[in-house]
Amino acid sequence: MTERSEADTVAFSVENRIAWVRFNRPEKRNCMSPKLNRQMKKVLEELEFRDDVGVLVLTGEGEAWTAGMDLKEYFRETEEQGLWAIRKSQRESYGWFERLRWYEKPTIAMINGWCFGGGYGPLFGCDIAIAAEDAQFGLSEINWGILPGGGASKVAQELMPFRKAMYHAMMGETLSGLDAAAQGLVTEAVPADQLHARVLAIAEALLKKDPHALRSTKWTMRRMVDMTYDNALDYQIRAQEALHSFGGAAARKEATKQFLDDKTFKPGLATFDASKVKG
Repeated sequence: MTERSEADTVAFSVENRIAWVRFNRPEKRNCMSPKLNRQMKKVLEELEFRDDVGVLVLTGEGEAWTAGMDLKEYFRETEEQGLWAIRKSQRESYGWFERLRWYEKPTIAMINGWCFGGGYGPLFGCDIAIAAEDAQFGLSEINWGILPGGGASKVAQELMPFRKAMYHAMMGETLSGLDAAAQGLVTEAVPADQLHARVLAIAEALLKKDPHALRSTKWTMRRMVDMTYDNALDYQIRAQEALHSFGGAAARKEATKQFLDDKTFKPGLATFDASKVKG
């Protein structure tokens, strides 16, 4: 098997303002190597501020989303080089996980197959996660003598009920896409043959919303996780004030006009026409 070049470990295309980014090591179930981690960060940064990209979808080639970190390349070969190499590889992987969490554009994880271990990092990084019902999720680290590190156990603890997360981490058993949805690990699960269509529908709905409001909303939701109610309330007030300085005031004015004067939309049932915002 010919080894992939670094540039070939991630594939992407942009269609109708949706960037479809793909883990591209199907022969390795898309496990993440140092090369892939470096390339993914490059691709994410390239797409983040492009005017022709409004939503980013992260998925995988072949039968997996990602099987986690590459045991041979990320762990064994890196460890053989010493502590400096371990730290470098960690920064490369955690760096793009973090970039994804605070991405300028809405992000959707389209989990088409295996999602294991280190894959929980980008899973958490995406704003919305839609899985195929037969996808497989797992923290298998306990089965080969380590703890689910790299943020994976924190992701499970953050998204799942405590008892479910504890069982998931300690037993090393897999969850189906349906199980993952029921336990809060993903947003929802759909039949595999409907996965692309469902993700496309969500992406197209997001594209119709005001991009400044979307960015402020997703960042606010993430920031408030560890806040008290009073601190969260104050943060939201400041975030709204900041939003007004970056297009929010004009958007609110136009949306209010469309609702009260034009009577062309109802906030609880549809999205206002953001293309008419001036300024």
